[in-house]
Amino acid sequence: MALAAAAWPCLGGGSPAWIDVPERSKSAFLELKRRKVHRYVIFKIDDRSEEVVVEKTGAPGESYDDFTASLPADDCRYAVYDLDFVSDDNCRKSKIFFISWSPDDSRIRSKTIYAVSRNQFRHELDGVHFEIQATDPDDMDLDVLRGRANRT
Repeated sequence: MALAAAAWPCLGGGSPAWIDVPERSKSAFLELKRRKVHRYVIFKIDDRSEEVVVEKTGAPGESYDDFTASLPADDCRYAVYDLDFVSDDNCRKSKIFFISWSPDDSRIRSKTIYAVSRNQFRHELDGVHFEIQATDPDDMDLDVLRGRANRT
């Protein structure tokens, strides 16, 4: 256990999978899900407070390009994106995607912390329809999201 404590100082020492998800982070997700206040929410793990915090929210009118441009090229993040689309049977629909962003250029330590904490955080977000793990922008291209959403 001493090795775990040394390896995970920013996550409470001996419990690397445990991170706090404050109410304000959960509320941002609920505002996206229920009230459509946000198009997307980007979350980051704050090393000092050992919690998942809201880094940025996108207004309902922001585009998918605005969302992807908000993700850092060299650090990990969690994000939720509310995709509005017209289904193959011509119905307007909305699906929420949980995206675990872990670009190749991010630090190994960051990749590890986000990977270990992902399931716990994801389960705090009730109402997500799809999950995507992306290491490259192509992994989460808008056509990929539309394709997944149309299969339901």
